[in-house]
Amino acid sequence: MFAANYRSLKSIRMDMAGVNLFIGENGVGKSNLYRALQLIQAAVRGRLAHEIAREGGMASALWSGRRRSGDPVRIKLEVELLDEVQALSFLYRVEAGLRPAKAAAGFIFEPQVKEEELKVDAGRPVTVMKRAGPGIFVRNGAGRMEEHPEQALTSETAIASRRCRALSGDRHVPAGHRWLALFHGFRTDRDSPLRSPCLAVTAPMLDEDGSNLAAVFATLFHTRQDTVDLYRAIADAFGGARLVVPEPEEFAEFSLVFPDFPQRQFSPRELSDGQMRFLALAGALLSYRKPRFIALNEPETSLHPRHAARTCRNDRQCLRRQPDLDRHPFGTAGGRNPEALWHPPRNG
Repeated sequence: MFAANYRSLKSIRMDMAGVNLFIGENGVGKSNLYRALQLIQAAVRGRLAHEIAREGGMASALWSGRRRSGDPVRIKLEVELLDEVQALSFLYRVEAGLRPAKAAAGFIFEPQVKEEELKVDAGRPVTVMKRAGPGIFVRNGAGRMEEHPEQALTSETAIASRRCRALSGDRHVPAGHRWLALFHGFRTDRDSPLRSPCLAVTAPMLDEDGSNLAAVFATLFHTRQDTVDLYRAIADAFGGARLVVPEPEEFAEFSLVFPDFPQRQFSPRELSDGQMRFLALAGALLSYRKPRFIALNEPETSLHPRHAARTCRNDRQCLRRQPDLDRHPFGTAGGRNPEALWHPPRNG
């Protein structure tokens, strides 16, 4: 991945191994690396402007250090993804800058997409989508670059456009929800979605807010009947506790039974914050299907040391059960026993 001019990240390019652990003091840029990945995901989903607006707009998101005179004031993000199933690699880059001072569309602190490019490499790199300003060109099924019939709004990303996907073919656009999952943290207050039943819909992966946790457990129990690792993780973490997941009807739900109270089922609303956070991490790492890249930001927060150790073992089980993760050069962030340690430099 590559990021430049974003918050404390002046410019950084790095490859990642199977498991990566970022270590550093507060304020050196660990969370900004994670946020840069979130922004790439948001661009693919068509929510780049929304995510930057949530940070306070471009004025807050831009690198605030010294710049060389004449350099464009832009946030630059780039990621390369290998798809071993299709024997392809995807390279996506996007540059976002400020609205021009005069006669420009868009809001004053809203990011404006200046450039965008998507390349696919199946032996040699081929540009399948390119954008400069509002104009977009896409390589069609005949292999020719073709102008997109509509110009994009200044804050829109071309990669998220359905018409761009239709012109270039969905096979050329990596689906953000399948290859990248970023778990920044799980709410555990009494109104947290983790503590509520959810609609009974088959859930091969955990949503990033954990709102379908009960459905993830129900999918493992009743659809896949694959609960060995999940049972073991919960028993190890909670002194022999057992997860109970009734067969869903309209809603999916779950509870825990503890050895000291074998006749009593404890609902999520009765469990501690640490217990709920551990169950959410277990759902993220042990779900039936994992994305190609999973990032966990400070997963040890509010966990008892024993639960944190069990979470580390879940990381390793996740890699064993999803071999592509182990081979993927961008791997899984937030794990333990890392194959790569990266210490953010003080100067970004």
